[in-house]
Amino acid sequence: MGYYDDHYQQYQQKQKGNRGGWFLSALVGAILGALLILFSVPTLSKWNVLPYDVAVARDEEEKTTKYPSVEKTVAVNVVSEVTKAVDKVSDAVVGVVNIQEAGFWSQGGEAGTGSGVIYKKANGKAFIVTNHHVVEGASQIEVSLKDDTRVPAKLLGSDILTDLAVLEIDAKHVSKVAEFGDSDKVKPGEPVIAIGNPLGLQFAGSVTQGIISGTNRTIEVDLDRDGLPDWNAEVLQTDAAINPGNSGGALVNIEGQVIGINSMKIAQQAVEGIGLAIPINFAEPIIADLEKYGQVRRPYMGVSLRSLSDISSYHLQETLHLPKDVKEGVAIVEVVPMSPAAQAGLKQFDVIVALDDKPIGNILELRKYLYTEKSIGDTMKVTFYRDGKKQTVTMKLAKESF
Repeated sequence: MGYYDDHYQQYQQKQKGNRGGWFLSALVGAILGALLILFSVPTLSKWNVLPYDVAVARDEEEKTTKYPSVEKTVAVNVVSEVTKAVDKVSDAVVGVVNIQEAGFWSQGGEAGTGSGVIYKKANGKAFIVTNHHVVEGASQIEVSLKDDTRVPAKLLGSDILTDLAVLEIDAKHVSKVAEFGDSDKVKPGEPVIAIGNPLGLQFAGSVTQGIISGTNRTIEVDLDRDGLPDWNAEVLQTDAAINPGNSGGALVNIEGQVIGINSMKIAQQAVEGIGLAIPINFAEPIIADLEKYGQVRRPYMGVSLRSLSDISSYHLQETLHLPKDVKEGVAIVEVVPMSPAAQAGLKQFDVIVALDDKPIGNILELRKYLYTEKSIGDTMKVTFYRDGKKQTVTMKLAKESF
């Protein structure tokens, strides 16, 4: 410190008579230094010499040019793959209104509202797939479009077993149809979107997102409400929210393709997030039959049946005369005259235990094999017990109107 003090004192003495010149020189130097910094900093920043970035925005146009990534980032966040998928299919998802006539026990009017998917336009008509239970018992059906326009719909056909139905409306009201995907390629964990009308048309076009929770699920369905299962429905499981009114709507993959028709949910207090949809690959041939024939054409045996598990041990021995080691099978309660079963020689109280050498344990297994493995006109080997003796016949299947 002493060193600088000494020289500072000496410098002061030498400059006493020239203070004005010194001040002017300092001022000019400061101005030149400021100008030098002003013009050199942007260039140094461009060369990445400075440890920080410097940007000078001259007007709004220059800001947009220098920072386009800001606007681009916002656009990517708003327009996602999900919104693209929804935009692709949402106009093809409609409301389906079940209108019933007044009766002794009811006042009539709108009995319920579900959803439907427009899947085809041809010859001035548009075709809609929905659930059987959405249109069941309807005397009139209306379709509510995306713009809330209501148009009358004609029921072409409905199938209680698969819970599917097909409607027809005038094609002039329709601008977009849905594209079917491949439900056989769906994997657990894959993102999906459910589109429909939960709780009625007040929430029309609602979108919920989730994943595929499981494939090839089998759910027992009691069609006649007698407490016994009549059919095993094969479904896709999803955790996308499906509520009353979503029935018949679309389950969509990330490509905007329909991979399932929303059908039901597990509605129990202890259960959350288990929604079920009919796989579109399973639904397509049903839809085609309903559209063309008004019914599903299935192979027909012509018998009334009862599973052995529903028959008392007394009748297993005294009426059916079964060997004690036969515990599973299906008893024939009635044979329809002139049916394939009658022509094959089957009789009341015969007990079917195998079809084409495939063991049959109950009615569900028999129906599943008959309806999924056989076609109208096929022959089928039937193994059965009559009066305790095992026998085999061959049956030619005819068509059935279920």
